[in-house]
Amino acid sequence: MHIHILGICGTFMGSLAQLAKQLGHHVSGSDANVYPPMSTQLELAGIELIEGFDPQQLQPSPDLIIVGNAMSRGNPCVEYMLDNGLIYTSGPQWLGENILRDQYVLSVAGTHGKTTTSSMLAVILEQAGLKPGFLIGGVPLDFGLSARLSSGSGGYFVVEADEYDSAFFDKRSKFVHYHSNTLVMNNLEFDHGDIFDDLAAIQRQFHHLVRTLPSNGQLIYPADNSNLQQVVDQGCWSQVQTFFNEPRNQTADETSGAKGSGWRYKLLAADGSTFEITDANDQSAQISWQHSGQHNVLNAIAAVMAASTVGVSLEKSCLALSQFVGVKRRMEVIYEDDQVTVYDDFAHHPTAIVSTVEGLRAKVGSEQVIAIVEPRSATMKLGMHKAALSDAVAAADFALWYRGPAVSWDLQAVASACTVPAKVCDQIDQLLVSTLEQIHASAEKSHVVVMSNGGFEGFHLRLVAALNSGK
Repeated sequence: MHIHILGICGTFMGSLAQLAKQLGHHVSGSDANVYPPMSTQLELAGIELIEGFDPQQLQPSPDLIIVGNAMSRGNPCVEYMLDNGLIYTSGPQWLGENILRDQYVLSVAGTHGKTTTSSMLAVILEQAGLKPGFLIGGVPLDFGLSARLSSGSGGYFVVEADEYDSAFFDKRSKFVHYHSNTLVMNNLEFDHGDIFDDLAAIQRQFHHLVRTLPSNGQLIYPADNSNLQQVVDQGCWSQVQTFFNEPRNQTADETSGAKGSGWRYKLLAADGSTFEITDANDQSAQISWQHSGQHNVLNAIAAVMAASTVGVSLEKSCLALSQFVGVKRRMEVIYEDDQVTVYDDFAHHPTAIVSTVEGLRAKVGSEQVIAIVEPRSATMKLGMHKAALSDAVAAADFALWYRGPAVSWDLQAVASACTVPAKVCDQIDQLLVSTLEQIHASAEKSHVVVMSNGGFEGFHLRLVAALNSGK
């Protein structure tokens, strides 16, 4: 079958293309911009890439067109496809019907931590010898690729379950297509202001997801998250497991309304580099790893709990996570010498920024932390989170905000309200100079964390190049 993918260079669609190729299909695709690293992955997989959306690419007609959710009415290929009655579907629907239908699916949903938790879970299952398939919205460094088919006898598949809509013709969240058996819901906050009016609208989609979970399925979520509890209270017909921090608040379950077994975790190091997980049977194991931050501890216990639903022991899971390398662009160290370490991070929501910066602070102590933020997500561009941004960098020593062309609201007001010294830069050159000045101004080692969910106009590479040249 010839499958043509519109919008192929996004992480999800590019991963989908590789899975389709692995199934033996002839795969081609197009995007507005075709560039590495995804273009390199696709070309190495033998997938034909076309830049732009000239309808000639649909002649002769492919057997099936998979339409990415970045495609909209007015796109030349979309209009040609509709006018000529070509067969089409969305990426999530194709994934659900052609790969996940016959698998035991472990899904990870939530506003934050989906990519990291999915990566942890895939690593645990791999180390346990289960040879899972996976599709993850990032690149787990332990595997070096974002997607693959399952090769184990159990047919286990780990999928990052995104709440964004499926396509211009299917406004349901992607995750309702995935036929989940084990479902992790990490957390839930308002995001994606371009498609959701409020938190209640997102909760409704999560409720639809819970409705798809079979009665023998497993639902895992933190006991103290009221937003998720409200989702569960709308109706749940599956087995429930919850987790909480130790020492346990004796009224935690009663207050939240949480049902089911209680797993718990306890920090053994303030920065989260060592912690203990205790299961519902009071069996405990420790994890010591290179990562930090309570958010990663929460990701870890969720992954361990999910792995337990397919028979992986607590001890094996914790051993696997002690060796977990991490995920590209999740506090990924891209430069380090005696004077400075530079981290590339995907944080693009105030809560994620807080977790990232506080986790780094706990790890490095009194050494200088420079937080650099590009408000790039759709919700950020709309200014919906601006009231929370000033406090998000409070654990840093210095904050730099990049006002790109898509930011039309007053970012200077955010900088002025910061409790730490802060500066707004309108140009990448200006941002680079300001970053280097702040590094050189400190007598202590500096830790620079660059937070963006996009390419940041090549800032990362320019900063590394400048540091390598000794500027």
